[in-house]
Amino acid sequence: MKPHRIVPAPCAGAGAPSPLSATGRPLKWGVVSTGRIAQKVTGDLALLEDAVLHAVSSRSSDSAAAFAARFGFSTSYGDDGGTAGYQRLMEDPEVDVVYIATPHGQHFEVARAALHAGKHVLCEKSFTINAAEAQELADLAAERGLFLMEAVWTRFLPSVTRAWDLIDAGVLGEIRWIQADLGFTAPQDPTSRLWDPAAGGGALLDLTVYPLTWALGSLGFPDSVSAVGTLNDDGVDVQNVLTLGYDSGAFAQLSSSFVSSCPGQATISGSKGWLRTGGKLNNPSELVITVDQEEPRTERFEQIGAGYAHELREVTRCVQEGLTESPTMPVGDTLRTLRLFDDARSQLGVRYPNDDA
Repeated sequence: MKPHRIVPAPCAGAGAPSPLSATGRPLKWGVVSTGRIAQKVTGDLALLEDAVLHAVSSRSSDSAAAFAARFGFSTSYGDDGGTAGYQRLMEDPEVDVVYIATPHGQHFEVARAALHAGKHVLCEKSFTINAAEAQELADLAAERGLFLMEAVWTRFLPSVTRAWDLIDAGVLGEIRWIQADLGFTAPQDPTSRLWDPAAGGGALLDLTVYPLTWALGSLGFPDSVSAVGTLNDDGVDVQNVLTLGYDSGAFAQLSSSFVSSCPGQATISGSKGWLRTGGKLNNPSELVITVDQEEPRTERFEQIGAGYAHELREVTRCVQEGLTESPTMPVGDTLRTLRLFDDARSQLGVRYPNDDA
């Protein structure tokens, strides 16, 4: 039996039309947050022919207004009295789809408000703090017939799709070992979301989804998980290593760190050869492939914008076609991932305020 694999998005395969090209009726977008990732994703969203930048929200009215002016949104919302900016955005009847880019600890609250307001939702990873929160959102979206997706943009990239095609075609033989890492040295700032327990800080929730993506696309979800790591005085994991075991005898070793500068590469090793990513594994610009001990060959890929256009095209296509989830990033995968992370956090000893809610 072949392992569960990541289904390629229609916009990511060889010969697919540009992800910027319209696939249906225009959708009006609302963006919650004006931070760094919101800026990068919104820049790419503006490139889509059928995306309308309608509304943005922030706690600060000035920040929201400046963001709206920079990217060309029609309106903006900040906190007003006892009403949060994001709540005001949800009350806007013009918004079709909401993109949520707040810190992890706020995802559940904001996404729940969006679904209650009848909005389709694209929510940054980590989708929620734990699987219980994710399950509640999944149930609510299903009940209301709304689209819901975690923004794991790596799954939609042409370079990553090409890697899955090579693996599925048996070019590397039987996959037996995977090594993937992602990390950087983050300034020790207790006010940063990276280090804040209330925000869901830590390397596991912030980074590990990317190394995990390579394991899931190559071998599927594991049969066992072993986690070790280092915590700071606030109980946030500064680095961790997960070992995923498979009944086939294959293993995947995934590492994430906020205290080490890492290569950021994935290596997929099989019985016939291996594949290694060039550039960071969350957005590889190259694939280096060696088969039967021959000289390595390199395939290179061009990036559109900041790299988020393919993910945004898939969300747009799905909503236009009336789908409630993407085959490439189904809600079930998000739930299984968060259960895996819950298990890993239990082994690491990491617990967040949301876990006690």
